[in-house]
Parts: sequence; structure tokens; C-alpha cells
Amino acid sequence: MAGAGMAIAVLTSGGDAQGMNAAVRAVTRMGIYVGAKVFLIYEGYEGLVEGGDNIKQANWLSVSNIIQLGGTVIGSARCKAFTTRAGRLRAARNLVEHGITNLCVIGGDGSLTGADIFRSEWGGLLEELVQDGQITEEVARENCRLNIVGLVGSIDNDFCGTDMTIGTDSALHRIMEVIDAITTTAQSHQRTFVLEVMGRHCGYLALVSGLASGADWLFIPESPPEDGWEDLMCERLGETRSRGSRLNIIIIAEGAIDRSGKPISSNYVKDLVVQRLGFDTRVTVLGHVQRGGTPSAFDRVLSSKMGMEAVMALLEATPDTPACVVSLSGNQSVRLPLMECVQVTKDVQKAMDEKRFEEAIQLRGRSFENNWNIYKLLAHQKPAQEKSPFSLAILNVGAPAAGMNAAVRSAVRIGICQGHTVYVVSDGFEGLSKGQIREVGWHDVAGWLGRGGSMLGTKRTLPKTCMEKIVENVRKFNIQGLLVIGGFEAYEGVLQLVEARGQYEELCIIMCVIPATISNNVPGTDFSLGSDTAVNAAMESCDRIKQSASGTKRRVFIVETMGGYCGYLSTVTGIAVGADAAYVYEDPFTIHDLKANVEHLTDKMKTDIQRGLVLRNEKCHEHYTTEFLYNLYSSEGKGIFDCRINVLGHLQQGGAPTPFDRNYGTKLGVKAVLWMSEKLQEAYRKGRVFANSGDSACVIGLRKKVVAFSPVTELKKVTDFEHRLPQEQWWLNLRLMLKMLANYQISLTEYISGTMEHVTRRTLSIEKGF
Repeated sequence: MAGAGMAIAVLTSGGDAQGMNAAVRAVTRMGIYVGAKVFLIYEGYEGLVEGGDNIKQANWLSVSNIIQLGGTVIGSARCKAFTTRAGRLRAARNLVEHGITNLCVIGGDGSLTGADIFRSEWGGLLEELVQDGQITEEVARENCRLNIVGLVGSIDNDFCGTDMTIGTDSALHRIMEVIDAITTTAQSHQRTFVLEVMGRHCGYLALVSGLASGADWLFIPESPPEDGWEDLMCERLGETRSRGSRLNIIIIAEGAIDRSGKPISSNYVKDLVVQRLGFDTRVTVLGHVQRGGTPSAFDRVLSSKMGMEAVMALLEATPDTPACVVSLSGNQSVRLPLMECVQVTKDVQKAMDEKRFEEAIQLRGRSFENNWNIYKLLAHQKPAQEKSPFSLAILNVGAPAAGMNAAVRSAVRIGICQGHTVYVVSDGFEGLSKGQIREVGWHDVAGWLGRGGSMLGTKRTLPKTCMEKIVENVRKFNIQGLLVIGGFEAYEGVLQLVEARGQYEELCIIMCVIPATISNNVPGTDFSLGSDTAVNAAMESCDRIKQSASGTKRRVFIVETMGGYCGYLSTVTGIAVGADAAYVYEDPFTIHDLKANVEHLTDKMKTDIQRGLVLRNEKCHEHYTTEFLYNLYSSEGKGIFDCRINVLGHLQQGGAPTPFDRNYGTKLGVKAVLWMSEKLQEAYRKGRVFANSGDSACVIGLRKKVVAFSPVTELKKVTDFEHRLPQEQWWLNLRLMLKMLANYQISLTEYISGTMEHVTRRTLSIEKGF
């Protein structure tokens, strides 16, 4: 009850973004959880100025069943009145009337700057109200300080200092759905498509969708094309066609400009292609489709985390703390001084206006710059400077995971750029032992980015069953680098190869594992490739199940997810769909916990919300099976609710990769091969590669905020091989949020608050992972 006596108000302002509802829900529930009064302000700043019915106190159920809705249920409006002092005076009076001195604003940079001005004028506004006799001096004293916290909701991801803003990932989902759909029709008719995406001042959406779709040409406002780009672009498009491609995709941000600052329109580009090349060319302007639709899993979890952190920031605010925005850095919550972020965001615009484009890209932050450089590397084949003496082999191991093909594509292309001979192996280690190995070229992997599953084919076979034959083929094809993309078997397999180095000198080569599994259970990384796609697939199914449960009253669904012993999938899906409980192996539970859950659901059925959703990881308990839970819930809930079982099964493995997995796979493929090239150079002596140190066989992964390479021999010490898990997993602290949002009275003493970090040119230049 740390917040007893506090009053918090939440408003959404500016353009809407998917995920705002999840944020409103999290702030409301966390506020109530800490004992504060929470008010919802309808219609943004307009409602704040108008007052009256626009400011309503919320209860726990006010925000039920909104996490899956796009837009914002409390409305948003552009407000002229709030930009005037008279408007802000009325707003101050409305807040004081309700005793509200804590404001959580969810919106873009304009909305947040407005909130900061409001905060700085607060004292003066109250004085004025006292002089006008609208409030007493005592009321002014009680409400003398306004605390403000911001959550950035903007699909453009244009707010500097924050890794991802609310709505960006969902907007990318919409764009990729359209690109996938357009690709099929373009291929049938051999067409060129010019796609215009949102981003008046920021090219983030265009850049990431270009990188995630392998677009032929890209226009972003931060980096206008060189003069004479028309000739170069047409030459490139003609070249791709003559190499046998049946389509071209050109992505253009709505704010695209040329070097002199003149806008480049999608129609201008279309006419250019038609006149010069005579290709059948169409323009598709995506417009507000990008703001719509259901929020992605990433946005739901991001908004929930940020909402919880925002309430903590208000609880811990002192008169000296600057207004802050809550953001995510890697997977850690951080707080950033609002005006520092706004300043850098303005600096970017200024740099662009003054045509300092290199600087504009740097100010956008390191990951933006990386995206841009990797896009340029992979879009068009540049002849390698010289042929290198090295050969790399790439294989997929374990169960299929979305994003594997994206990683193979970028690894193949970077390998070719470096001048290496690149082989791909079908069917994992088994294929390597049977010699199913072929050399590939740049164009052999075209169009692989958006394909789900594994194009190379994958098997779970481990090397120890066929070691002799593997060694024979490594020798025969003279393979000096092995890139293994896969799940726990990929890691275990490379470990077996390393441990066999004493017997076989041929295995003293450079090896790298890119973790790719829906279970997210590979040590050495916080995120495995494919887990984002799997969470989204499970979430979409649960959304539909919830909808069905809302129709038939008083029903509880028990949903079984995959993941082996690793509870990541069910925990994150649980947060994304607002589940009542998620049973996982890592968080042991007893019959008492099950009983408490049943009682919790029984109480819930007495409210207006008569439905329940319980997730269970497939191996969370040897004896408390899905069937057991169903029987227990059915008999205990008899006469109060009935139960149904859903086993999600392999639909979690399938589907087209999400934008996150396409982008993540692309980047991991690039970084892994660059690392391998460096290690090959170091280990190359007298015309051969000999590497037997621990750091010559690593797992590449994202750890907190940085991409790290961890030797498999080191990781062995922190791995539970029996249950195929890393011994420590970062996501377990997400379970506190899951339980709090499901209305369990738990202790939040283990909750780790975000720290205040500053935003400067130096911090922006730090490599932030993805």
C-alpha cells in the first residue's frame, strides 16, 4: 500500500498507437495494487481541459478485456486549448478538484513536451487559481507539486533515447503482412511495387521493413540518395530482373527527400520506373492501416512493463526528480529525463533541416545506424575485394523455428561479400555426415526472408551418433568454419564437436551457434530466434479462445503451450493475453497453489467478468498434467464454472516470421559471419586453420543490451542438461507482473525498479543490441 493517499491520472494523447490500451491497463492496475486512486482522463488533453465527465475514477474491472484492442479505449484528441495558458489553468483546476498530483501521459514527443510545460508552470497556475478565488490556499499547499511520467506511444519510433516506442512493432506487423501479400501478386505478374509507409520525419518503419523484406531500394528522410540516384536505381532494378527475379519492391517513407531537401513522392518514383524501364509498376500507400489492428505480443508486453514502471517512478518521485519517460533498454526498464530525449529528437530534425545527414543518422542511435549499414550490405551484391582461402558451412539443427531462413540468407550473403566459399548443408548434422552439402551463390537465397520453418531442412540428430562421417566430410570439403543455426541440439552438438577435438584434428575449426528455437531455452542468450513468432502465434489463438469464453459465460479454458521444460512461451503469452495463471516448471507449484487459483477464479466468476484463461507449459509438472488440471478445476468449480482444454501444439512452430525475427535473424547472421571471419584470420597459419581454444566455438546472443559471444565450454557450466535449460533465466522476474495484473496479492519486494539514465550523444553511440 505504498501509494495510499496518492491519486494518479492516465491520459492518451496525439496519434494513437497499438498497445496504448495495454499501457492504460497496466498503469491502472498497478496504481490500484499499490493503494492509489486511479483516474482515467477521456479524450486526451481536451478531456483534461474540459473536465466534468471526462475524468472518471477507475476500478480493477474498468480496464478488463482491452489488452487485445488496437487504438486507445479512452480516446485521444489533438487539443488547441492546452497549448494556451488559459487552457492549462482550467486543466490544473480540474486536477486539483480530484486531488490528482500524478499524471501519466501516453503519447508522442508533442504530448510529452506539453506535459513538461504544464509541470513547470504548475506552481504559478495554482497561485493564479488562489488569487481568482477558485481554490483555497490550503488546497494549493496540499497539491503543490505535480509529478509527471511519460510513456512514448508512437508508431514511428521517432523518440530519441528509447529503443522501441509503443506501437512500432505492431505497425511493422501491418507493413510486413502487406509486403508478404504484395510479393505473391507481384511475382505472378512480374511487377514492380512502390510502397509508401508512414514516417514524416523518421525513416524507422521504412528502414526496418526494407531490411525485413529485402527490398530493392529504400528512401528514408535521414539519408537522402546521392544526386543522380535515378540512373543508379533504374540500373539496379534492371540488373535484378535480368538475373531472373520476377519482382522489385521499393519502399519509401512519406517524408523522403533528396539531397536538396525536395520531397520525393511515390508517384515520381513510379513514373521514373515506367518511363525508363517500361516495367509494370504500381503504387501502394499504406496510410492508417499501420496504426490499426491488434497489438503484437511485443507491444503488449512492452506496454505492460512500461505501465508498471511508470507507477513505480511516480511513487519514487521527489521534488528534485525531472519529468521522466519510461523506456526499455534491451529487456531492462530504464527512466530517461524527458527533456533530454525531446532535445535530442529536436537535434535530429535540425540536423536534417541543415542537411547534416550523417549526423542525423548517428543521433537516431546506434541500432538505427546498424540497420542502415546492414541493409546496404545485403541489398545488392558487391564483388568481393579478393577471394578468401576459407570455406564456411551453414546448417539448421533441431526443430524448425521462424527466422532460421533469414539468418541463413544474411550469413550466406555476408560470407560471399567476404570472399569465402559458402556451403549449405541439408538436414542438420545427419546431412553433414551423409555429404548433403552444396555450394550456394548470392541469388540462391533470394526471397528466403519471409519464409517460415527451415528451407534447408532440419534434424535433431546429434553428432556423436555419426562423428567419423562428419569428420570425413569436413576434411573432404575443407570446411574451416561451421555456422549452426538451431535450438538446444545445435548448442549441444557443437559442444560434442569441441569435446572431440582431442581425437580429430579436423574439428579444430571455428564454430558458431545462432540460437533458434521457439522454446527460448538456449544458454548464452536472452532471446532465441523464433520465440517472438511463437509467442505471437500462441497469443492470437488465446485471443480467440478468450473471445469464445466471453460468449459462453462462466467458462475457464486450460491452454497447453509448447516449450519443453522452459516456461518462457507460456509466461510471455500469459502476459500478452492477460491470463489468470501460467504454470511453468521453473516456478514450482503445489496443490495449495492450485487450490488458491481455483478459489481466485471462483471469486472472479462473481464479478461481471465471467471467464478464465489458464496456461500450462507442457512439462511444467510430472503429475499435474493438463488432464489433471482439467479434472481438478471441473470438480472444484462445479456449479460455478465449466472447463475446456485446448492444446496449441505445432501451430506455435509455423507461420511467417514476425518482423522482429526477420530483423533479428538477419542481424545475427551478419554478426556471426563477421566474427567467424575475424577468428579464421587469427587461426590461419601456414595455409591452414587450426583453432582449439575455448573461444573458437561460441554461441552468439543478445544479453541485456549487447550482442555477446559466449564459448560453449563456458556455457556448459551454467546448463541443466537433463531439463535442457540455462540454470538462470532473466524472464522469471516477468512472472511478478503476470501475477500482479491477474489480481493476486503478491509481494513486489523482488521488483527491480529502473534506474535514471541520461541521454547524450555519447550514450546514443553505444551499441544497443537490437
